[in-house]
Amino acid sequence: MSMGLRPELKQTQTLAPRMIQSMEILQLPMLALQERIEQELTENPLLEQTEVEPIVADDDSDQRSPNDNRSEDERELVVNDNSDNKDDFERLENITPELPNTFDEPFRRSSNQMQDDADRRHDLMANAQSRPESLNDYLLHQLAELDIDDDAERIAERIISTLDARTGGYLQTPLADLLTSDHSAADYEVAERALQIVQSLEPTGIAARSLSECLLMQLRPEFEHYEEMEVLISRHLEDLAANRLPQIQKATGYSIELIQTVRDELQVLNPKPGSQFLETHVPSVTPDIILEQDEEGNYQIRLDDDRVPSLNVSDYYRRRLQDPSCSPEEREFIKRKVNSAQWLIEAIQQRRSTLTRVAEAIVAHQKRFFDEGPEAIEPLKMQQIAEKVGVHVTTVSRAVNDKWMQTPRGIIPLDRLFVGGTQTDDGEDVAWVTIRLKLQELIDNEDKGEPLSDDSLVKKLAEQGMTVARRTVTKYRKRMGIPSSRQRKDWSLTKK
Repeated sequence: MSMGLRPELKQTQTLAPRMIQSMEILQLPMLALQERIEQELTENPLLEQTEVEPIVADDDSDQRSPNDNRSEDERELVVNDNSDNKDDFERLENITPELPNTFDEPFRRSSNQMQDDADRRHDLMANAQSRPESLNDYLLHQLAELDIDDDAERIAERIISTLDARTGGYLQTPLADLLTSDHSAADYEVAERALQIVQSLEPTGIAARSLSECLLMQLRPEFEHYEEMEVLISRHLEDLAANRLPQIQKATGYSIELIQTVRDELQVLNPKPGSQFLETHVPSVTPDIILEQDEEGNYQIRLDDDRVPSLNVSDYYRRRLQDPSCSPEEREFIKRKVNSAQWLIEAIQQRRSTLTRVAEAIVAHQKRFFDEGPEAIEPLKMQQIAEKVGVHVTTVSRAVNDKWMQTPRGIIPLDRLFVGGTQTDDGEDVAWVTIRLKLQELIDNEDKGEPLSDDSLVKKLAEQGMTVARRTVTKYRKRMGIPSSRQRKDWSLTKK
């Protein structure tokens, strides 16, 4: 081993800061873009939001001078013979002294900006969802109303603390683990009594240690087939889940019709009683693109960016750069902030242009999908759109990532329009979505007494010109939540 210096030629690719910012802006969805712009408006005093004020018509509108629309410092001096123009000259003298010598102090927002922020925070608090009651809180409130001894209450609280709504509210911790290592038999009896107390709370079936125990806790004598339900849950739950009804018939002597009736009645029981306390978060979706159809049936693309403010660079600071009294430090600060503002404005314009072109190319390719529905969707890869638009495939990926399009068929994510596919025997491209729809159609129309196996489904698809491997059929069937042919079999329709 030795250490030394030697020349070496190497080719590298470096992204300019402007290109990095452009890619970041392109990838942002609408709400995130609005937040980014608000942050830049707060941090960059040279960046201004263009506000179009409504025109108020009055009798003096035609006689109003163009100078009236200018700021106080931009208005021309007007000589008035009836006064000594003291106010005008004082304003002129105060223009330069009012400008700060250094920009190290934080930028002070205008009263309108502060009022907008206050209104936004008020709306956020007003629209915020109240925190729902958790499973643990719900059980603790019920426990507090019971008259039980302190030892049992302490263990019951410990049991409740281990329950999780995400697992259905099952007790997954052994009782012995909730006690001290040197616990006695009497302590274990207290723990069992505490568990019975917790299991008596609502929702029924809570703190069960197994699925069968959870279902048995929910049984009531008023059920029509109470005894049969108890037998199936206690002894044949696995066979019932696997649709092995003949084995249950042989072991119990029940008829197939009775077993199916009892199985249907079991559907009213909740296998995960604690899951009702799960917090369901429904994210708000704001479409970035609007797809509309004109009178001639052609699809038109427009960006829903009305909520994105128009930005410009302050003319005041541009003129300040030309002022000889501007210090080097101040000049450097203004140049840096001007460049930052211009980069952001150009990045937003580039985002608008790229999104429009990508969306137009996608809609042109998937026109049959919007005309006829999901069964007409065609295979599409991002590389195809990249070649049509003339950009890199990663640019297309960023453009469609987390972007939504409002269409006549609802609001859909852009990336869902990119689907894989295969070719039929006739050489026609067909999307996997179409194959899944055809698979669902075959299963819906099958003979439930003799359901189609995966091999049979492969043959049925091949008869329609779709060559698909058996493992692909099995994979899609499982993804679609369709059970196997054994589990779909209706034994009451089986030929004897």
